[in-house]
Amino acid sequence: MTTGVIQCIVKSLYRTCCCREGIAMLTIRKIVAIVVSFGVLFGCSSNSDNEDPGPQGNTPNILFFILDDVGIDQMHSFGFGGETPPQTPTIDAIANAGVSFRNMWAMPECSPSRALLFEGRYPLRTNVTDAILSVDLANSQVSPYESTIPVILRTSGYQSALFGKFHLTGSNVSDTAEDNNPLGYTAMHQLGWNFFKGWQEGAPFPIDTTAGGVAADGVSYACGFVTNSQSQNGSDAGACYFTNDHCEEIVAKVEAPTPGRTCLELGGVFIPDALCSGTGKSSDVDFTLQNGYYVGDLLVNQPDGSYELYPPEDESGAARGYRSILESDWAIDWIKSQSSEVPWMATVSFSSAHSPFQQPPTSLLGPGSVPTGDFDCAEGGDQRVLSNQMIESMDTEIGRVLVETGIATINNGKLELTAEHANTMIVVLGDNGTYAPVVKSPFNPARSKGFVYQTGVWTPLIVTGALVKDPGRDVEAMINIADVFQLFGEIAGIDVHEVVPPSRQLDSVTMLPYLENPEQPAIREFNFAQLQENLQPVGLEVPPCALPLGGSVNICVQLFAEQSLCNSEGGIWWGEPDGTNPAGVGVGAPQTSCCAVNEYLTANDLSTYGVQPSAQMAIRNVDYKIVEATATDWDVQADACSTKTVTEFYRIDENVPPKLDNEESDLLASGQRLTPSEEESFLSLSMALEDLQASNVPCVGDGNLDGVIDEMDIEQLDYWQALSGLSSWYDFDLNGLTNEEDLAFITADSLPRDCP
Repeated sequence: MTTGVIQCIVKSLYRTCCCREGIAMLTIRKIVAIVVSFGVLFGCSSNSDNEDPGPQGNTPNILFFILDDVGIDQMHSFGFGGETPPQTPTIDAIANAGVSFRNMWAMPECSPSRALLFEGRYPLRTNVTDAILSVDLANSQVSPYESTIPVILRTSGYQSALFGKFHLTGSNVSDTAEDNNPLGYTAMHQLGWNFFKGWQEGAPFPIDTTAGGVAADGVSYACGFVTNSQSQNGSDAGACYFTNDHCEEIVAKVEAPTPGRTCLELGGVFIPDALCSGTGKSSDVDFTLQNGYYVGDLLVNQPDGSYELYPPEDESGAARGYRSILESDWAIDWIKSQSSEVPWMATVSFSSAHSPFQQPPTSLLGPGSVPTGDFDCAEGGDQRVLSNQMIESMDTEIGRVLVETGIATINNGKLELTAEHANTMIVVLGDNGTYAPVVKSPFNPARSKGFVYQTGVWTPLIVTGALVKDPGRDVEAMINIADVFQLFGEIAGIDVHEVVPPSRQLDSVTMLPYLENPEQPAIREFNFAQLQENLQPVGLEVPPCALPLGGSVNICVQLFAEQSLCNSEGGIWWGEPDGTNPAGVGVGAPQTSCCAVNEYLTANDLSTYGVQPSAQMAIRNVDYKIVEATATDWDVQADACSTKTVTEFYRIDENVPPKLDNEESDLLASGQRLTPSEEESFLSLSMALEDLQASNVPCVGDGNLDGVIDEMDIEQLDYWQALSGLSSWYDFDLNGLTNEEDLAFITADSLPRDCP
């Protein structure tokens, strides 16, 4: 059986199982068994990329921009941005030409938001409940059995590509990550994208303070490049070495006063006070080191399922360059290569403005920008300026994508789609709230990214294009990021609730009426957000890290599996092997949990940290919001770790300035009796939250999400066991292995049996 025949079977299978699920299921299962035996994974994701989908007609293209860690607090076009908002003329022009959704909730971390965006299913249904770590099991990564947007759009002939940050699965940058990521380097292809170019990881690697291995002992370059002579250990001249054996001597100029920064922007490593001599790379340079936004392992997934990996030292220099520029370059090249007869969806998933905070090229910034060559990228005040400039440079690149692809022109702040691309829909979205150190007033950094409070989940969403009637307006109705999933289907003329099997319960509602009807009443009655620890091997506990939330406030999280990641976020590492009490009590104090950290601090009469909840949920209606949070912390009175769930109740709004869910506004803690209207909202929201949780009934044994536990699950378990025997969506006992012990969960009762 040829690969083309297998792909054809899988394509036919998808159309049958996902569109007409109740027909000929026995025959379908037999076909799938044949496909699996040839090593092709059944996930309704495979397809023939060479098949002609037919003419495009009036089917719109979709250009989708994701802004990383950019909450609504940053957005001047929404009326916010603090005293010094980032200047975003391109995004402002898109807003003026489209619809701004002023009341959109994402999830408070990137992976659950992005999974929901591309699957339309709340985290409680997919187990992608937090940012995916290297230690998280496959069970908390996007499953190949899900109906993702690129797979759904493919049924209408779309080609789909994603550029930049992925973070829907684990990565392959460590042994632990490889063990837990069964889809490996081809995850993007297996989840449905025709083409991918970018990074599997959730953020750029920490800044290389050795600046490519050239820093002398005891010298640290906080922003990843050699500073100029005005700074200690800086230089105004030197040799810039490249991976292809080229060397270029650079001296300071008025327009480029920091040669080390100039060299980094060019993709090289700068040796201060040196001359280019001879041929070949300098032995003083370490090209293997990743460096924030400028150097990182690059991964490409080709349409045929193959992949290429470019490490930092690759002679092509492909893994070197400023990320926002690279992400835009790739999108431009791909869009320009697409046939006018075939509809496409391009997702430009910017890495910016995720930490680490690092200088973008000055060429991307407007006149009068603050000079940052001598900044300390670890210092809070400097980070706020850098965050602004990272967002501004991203805005510049969004404009370049629009103009260089011929999709739009931007003149005097006005965006106009060109005649050739008048049917292109443009969507701009923030994936979660802003990270605490750079949150803009009056939003609350102590309740920002990582929390289900307003600052953590309230993000910008703008849509423009031919389907928008009466552009330049705001929509106040509640939108969930799940609804954007449905919007992509609606743009393509697909009803996602019809094509996604009922066994994969969707949580999206329609958005298209808001675009087509300026008078459209609100559709959602409730909005929902969630954050919870991902599934990890039984018995594993991620070490504690104390992160700054502004001022003297710190919060302890168990999010980073490695000390370097904790430290790169400005955190204090408390784990093995060298966790140390910052106050200097004792010679060292490695701890296993945040509760243990606070126990230690209490015993030494030191101020304790706040503890990030292990589980959070929020639900709101138009005026009120409930927050439920469960956390384990040290209880002084009980002299033990104690797990408590706290319920809070707030009145909120989206005005300028907004009414936020700050601690002092908790109506349940005010000591006053709720008014009748408050009590009515509290009860209705409580019931809605209870109903939502009850709607998700686990079905252990149904690894392929088809709603039935049967022989196919046995065959799929055999597939994953034969593939590696490690973590997979059939590891039901959560020990990081897929083996005969997991079979017992399938055969515990008679087969087949329906899920509850």
